[in-house]
Amino acid sequence: MNKSIGIFDSGIGGLTTLKEIRRILPNEDYIYYADSKNNPFGEKSKKELDKIVHNIINELLKYNVKLIVIACNTVTTKFINTLRKDYPNILFVGVEPAIKVACDNDYKNILLMATPNTISSQRTKELINKNKKEKQNIYLLPCEGLANAIENNDKKRISRILNDNLNKYKNCNIDSIVLGCTHYPIIKNDIKKYFKTIKIVDGNKGTAKRVKHLLKESNLLNNKKEKGSIKFIQTR
Repeated sequence: MNKSIGIFDSGIGGLTTLKEIRRILPNEDYIYYADSKNNPFGEKSKKELDKIVHNIINELLKYNVKLIVIACNTVTTKFINTLRKDYPNILFVGVEPAIKVACDNDYKNILLMATPNTISSQRTKELINKNKKEKQNIYLLPCEGLANAIENNDKKRISRILNDNLNKYKNCNIDSIVLGCTHYPIIKNDIKKYFKTIKIVDGNKGTAKRVKHLLKESNLLNNKKEKGSIKFIQTR
């Protein structure tokens, strides 16, 4: 019997991750856990988030999933190592800010947009220190409230937050923006309007490739020919 891939996020953001994974693994079955009740993860205390995340993992395990995708930059940067220790028999793949991709493409002025928790995480600092080249600038922009505004489709609030945050960088020659939250690709066209020419980078494609690699390596790829199913679970 083929097992499903579990994916979770604080609501709809991780659907951008699911879309990329399904694009290269269309025959897999998926269980998507949208924890809208606790959105946004990126502004919660570590203690509070630890409890939330473990509860979600335990729920997904009831469905006997073969791999769990953490479709949240905050949870990945702060908890993935802990989760791998707490659940040693489960394969975990996370989404983290695609700083390496932006740096490897030799962009000179990179803007990282993310939640406050992702911006302040040790993992984000490590990614910058490891990948930033001498003549590159990386600007860190914690976008408080943006994930929640996107979750609730509050267009006025989205516009206000973008105005307050992005206008400050119009004269910084920004050539690329790393979207360090899976909610943000939903409004990437709104973000692009603030810059003449900009390259948008996010970690979803890399995550999808990693999922396929791990499943193939572990001989866990779904062997059916028809398109896979998606089961949605949502908290409110």
